[in-house]
Amino acid sequence: MNERLHSVLAQRGISPESLAEVCEVDAKTVGRWLGGRVPHPRHRFRAAQHLRVEETFLWPAAQCRTSQPGAGLGIELVGTYQNRASVPRDIWLSLLQGAREQIDVLVFSGTFFAQSNPHVAKMLAERAAAGVRVRLCFGDPKGQAVAIRGREEGIGDTLAAKIRASLTYYRPLLPEAGCEVRLHDTTLYSSLFRYDDNLLVNPHIWGQPASSNPLLHLRKADANGWFNNYAQSFDAVWAAARPWTPDTEGIAAHGQD
Repeated sequence: MNERLHSVLAQRGISPESLAEVCEVDAKTVGRWLGGRVPHPRHRFRAAQHLRVEETFLWPAAQCRTSQPGAGLGIELVGTYQNRASVPRDIWLSLLQGAREQIDVLVFSGTFFAQSNPHVAKMLAERAAAGVRVRLCFGDPKGQAVAIRGREEGIGDTLAAKIRASLTYYRPLLPEAGCEVRLHDTTLYSSLFRYDDNLLVNPHIWGQPASSNPLLHLRKADANGWFNNYAQSFDAVWAAARPWTPDTEGIAAHGQD
């Protein structure tokens, strides 16, 4: 069963018959796609284009089959986006909802993460209740790294204010078992969003906000690839970060950016 294709069709309000017409195939063929069969490359391209999602999101297995032996990191790279803002919201939601073991987030403010999904805290709490380990790591608004980044982006103290506003969304997670929120004071070369073996990497370009920078979608393939390097960097930052204690830091109970 291709649950991602089922989900995207439902979210877009597109019937299998309509997709079949666009791809110039029989409706029974789309039915087989929904059942798990991988389409011909030209049909994958046309379907993904019509549904406005990455082809490799709908058929990740096809990427592995078409990669050349020894391609190494090419197997890990599922897709790329010109900037973070161009990643379809459906991908963020499906990866979060599909996590079964761990969710790791490393950002400075991550304001978009909550504002594009007002139910993010509830969804994270539900994942934690299902046994998923949730670790959220934000920039320390009092730290030097945030002050430097704010100056580099030309927004000064605004970045620290954005972090404080963003954190208010996650206060309900603090008493939840399996959820942790920490603050880091490190130079952040990339924002990281891990959902089990999927990792969205948002590299930081000097002087530009993270939303304007490219994004890489990686899937874990082996122990020596990009995925593990980024995962290990998260663990290193997490180990040095301090727990978020809002009641002693003057963070409001509720707030908006």
